Amino acid sequence: MIATLSGKVLYKTTDRAVIDVGGVGYETIVTTDAIARMPEKNEQVFLFIHTNVREDAITLYGFLEEEEKELFLILKTVSGIGPKLALSILSGLKVADICQAISAGDIKRLTTLPGVGKRTAERICVDLKEKVGHLAYGGGAVGITAPVTLQGGSEVSDALSALSNLGYPDSVAQSALSAVKKQVGDEEFAKLKVEDLIRLALRSLA
Repeated sequence: MIATLSGKVLYKTTDRAVIDVGGVGYETIVTTDAIARMPEKNEQVFLFIHTNVREDAITLYGFLEEEEKELFLILKTVSGIGPKLALSILSGLKVADICQAISAGDIKRLTTLPGVGKRTAERICVDLKEKVGHLAYGGGAVGITAPVTLQGGSEVSDALSALSNLGYPDSVAQSALSAVKKQVGDEEFAKLKVEDLIRLALRSLA
């Protein structure tokens, strides 16, 4: 799974850029803000990458800052928000501003973001209010100890470690496993093996 790309900008459009890495061109979908800030053709660029794997396609989403990637993945844990809407939200405001609005429950401000209606804004606040505080004031990613909120013993710890090795920030990995627990219930969650936890978590992030 591709986690970062470092290479030259081959070309860019309104919503994507092709990066030449060792003679191979990687098409990455990016925010409109990233396009505006990205270096010009043939200049060097470094992108944090989320690789989205589906049955019919493999899509790369690129971010100039790690915090953008983290918030993108956190947003995707909310029911009804896919990669396209998550990227659209990131195009509307800076990461810190979005997270401050979420933490404050500022529905009005969130509904100014592209594709976000009142119901979606409310869902974002309810689901993410306690998960984005470290990004609201430029604090960056922080480690989260899964057993405190998820329990489940070594299987959960191993699953979190595996997701981290795949490039997911700790907070995103925990959010994904929390979504799995909510979906299957406490009793079934406690019975899941590591490989099942990883598979279901990745499905929730797809």
